[in-house]
Amino acid sequence: MNRHLAAILFYDVVGYSQAIGVDEAATLGTLKANYTTVIQPLALHHQGRIVKEMGDGGFVEFASSMDAVRFAICMQIAIANSNLDRPEIQSLTYRIGINIGDVVADGNDVFGDGVIIASRLEGVAKAGGICVHQIVRDQLRGKLDLTFQDLGEVKLKNIDLPVRAHYILLDEKAKTVAVTPFENTLSPLRTSRMPRIMAAIVLTVLTLGSALWWHNSAPPVVVAAVERMTYPLPDKPSIAVLPFMNMSDERSQEHFADGLTEDLITDLSRISGLFVVARNSTFVYKNQSVNIVRVAEDLGVRFVLEGSVRRAGDQVRVNAQLIDATTGGHVWAERYDGPVADIFAIQDQFIRKIAKALAVELTIEELEEIALGKTEDLTAREEFQKGWENYLNYSAEHNALAIDQFKEALGLDPNYGRAYAALGLAYLRGCKLRWNGPLGISVGVANTTALNYLSETKKHPSSLANVAASRINLYNNLYDVAQREAVRAVAKDPNDPEGYVAMAWAMITTGQPDAGLELMDRATRLNPSYPSYYVLAIGMAHFSMGDFDSAATVFADALERDPDATELAAVLAVTYVQLGRLDDAHAALRKWKPEASQSELQAAPYRYHFPYNWSQGSEIENKIIDGLHLAALPPGDRLTDLTEKLRIATKTDRIRAARMLGLFGSQAADAVPALIEALDDDVKAVRIAVAIALGDIGPPAKAALPALAAISEEPLIGRRAQKAILKITGE
Repeated sequence: MNRHLAAILFYDVVGYSQAIGVDEAATLGTLKANYTTVIQPLALHHQGRIVKEMGDGGFVEFASSMDAVRFAICMQIAIANSNLDRPEIQSLTYRIGINIGDVVADGNDVFGDGVIIASRLEGVAKAGGICVHQIVRDQLRGKLDLTFQDLGEVKLKNIDLPVRAHYILLDEKAKTVAVTPFENTLSPLRTSRMPRIMAAIVLTVLTLGSALWWHNSAPPVVVAAVERMTYPLPDKPSIAVLPFMNMSDERSQEHFADGLTEDLITDLSRISGLFVVARNSTFVYKNQSVNIVRVAEDLGVRFVLEGSVRRAGDQVRVNAQLIDATTGGHVWAERYDGPVADIFAIQDQFIRKIAKALAVELTIEELEEIALGKTEDLTAREEFQKGWENYLNYSAEHNALAIDQFKEALGLDPNYGRAYAALGLAYLRGCKLRWNGPLGISVGVANTTALNYLSETKKHPSSLANVAASRINLYNNLYDVAQREAVRAVAKDPNDPEGYVAMAWAMITTGQPDAGLELMDRATRLNPSYPSYYVLAIGMAHFSMGDFDSAATVFADALERDPDATELAAVLAVTYVQLGRLDDAHAALRKWKPEASQSELQAAPYRYHFPYNWSQGSEIENKIIDGLHLAALPPGDRLTDLTEKLRIATKTDRIRAARMLGLFGSQAADAVPALIEALDDDVKAVRIAVAIALGDIGPPAKAALPALAAISEEPLIGRRAQKAILKITGE
């Protein structure tokens, strides 16, 4: 990346949407003609680099403020002159903003506050006018004889301090500046009415004369390269939708802009002919200067959709452009100016046009799915958006706030399908993660409420409802139903990673962790910036397969990236226990409960609840709970403590002590006498756990062979004793 000082110029068509509505073909023709015969050659001549075209506007970088201002004046006068020779219906008017400041060049793109301020000044400019920063005005003193109109201190959106701004008046002084080096007396930029042929000749000469400079001086266009991409490029059109920039004067409109972005992602993701990156992974670029090439290479996509939203009262302007990052070209661009109430119809138009631009056919079924679960109530959509953002924050407090906002959305639109599904998911978290406290209800009531909202989704279907159905049914141990609902979720929304995560858990908990791991690969490809609960699924798939080394690596790496994901520290501790790394297990558990005393740490496993249950027996669940208890014991005293518990603890603790001693394997040789004694325990479940532990200790437990042989014919325990004998003798 290269940091340097540059003059930045933004230009934009005034009333573009209205012109498109009156005569689309004529407007697009004029737009193209202005770009190719005026803007592009003038930029070349004034040593400017066109960084981006944005539908009806653009962004140009210059080495000096003088070059930028000369270009701006030439452009405005040339456009005004060309409009004199066009019917009014074909005329377009532009406004321009210029700033100079420190910018960062990254590949073909330019970022920094200097860029943002220039874009905001463009919005301040009058139709056909130029607005510049005070710094530009100061740099031109004594160099260009121009008339400036001082606007005073201007407050610009998302800029902390006000900016001193000026208009440049396009008077006779300005016309003396608008001279080309090729023809000082017969410039189309100075003559009020010039025949079109002469204007075309001069502009052609200007273009050819500038071509040599462009060839020798312009930096090469940087485009995304498939070989540099983090992931292989999908075999169908792939797209990432970046958060639309909120250009409104009020920060409160962020929810509106984010809602528009999320709706576009949600709708595009239902098109089976597309690969669409999930919201989580594109919103990491929110409020950042975005390099399209880097986004494409980081996410492994060919196309990037970006845009902006400006809302004022009941009116809204939306700019959107689809860029092919591998060529730098624009595939599609559109601007909408009109009533906010029409925004949902505009979104639908955008989806259809994007699909058409990418040569993807929308099926009737996909169009129906796109319409499912939505609302036409703008306020309800905004309340849902606020709730969804809280839901994604993944904490008990945010979950409670999300529930209130989802309910507000339903109060405004009782048929809002996504709100019913979201409420089901939020209440499920209340019981599954024991986040019921802020809700003021019991775990059981939270589960019942989740089921009730799930029932409502049958009347108001959406793809989110199938994800909710899979997760809620899985929590209630209805494994077959959970799998079916996950399959439906993926079928309805093939680009929603949450459907694959739901299906993965349905597989992992039913003894198919290898299939679950494959599904998580698909989920993480769609959502490369995945949250910690994806890591839990990936790690537990490895754990369930007995691949504890891989599980430990997955959990440890995730904790290093995000130390706040403390829920992963508990399962990392359990995994270390399986590897015999007990000191590491204790250290990991300390990360789970960093403020706990030793006694509190040893009590914590009694209150631990893993969010999923396994269908086939309780072996995995026992490993989790036993591992937590063993990891909680202080280093150095573990064998002694467990041996004592075999004699004096409660039935439950005696069973757990025996199981945990088995985890030590041959290192528990000193506990063999106590285990032999425990084979005479009055509780059969204790005796079974002891027999299993002796087998896990192996050859060092040879002293237990006579006692095991004596019980080898007893019902239930006999089979366990026989297996233990085989392990100890190595047969």
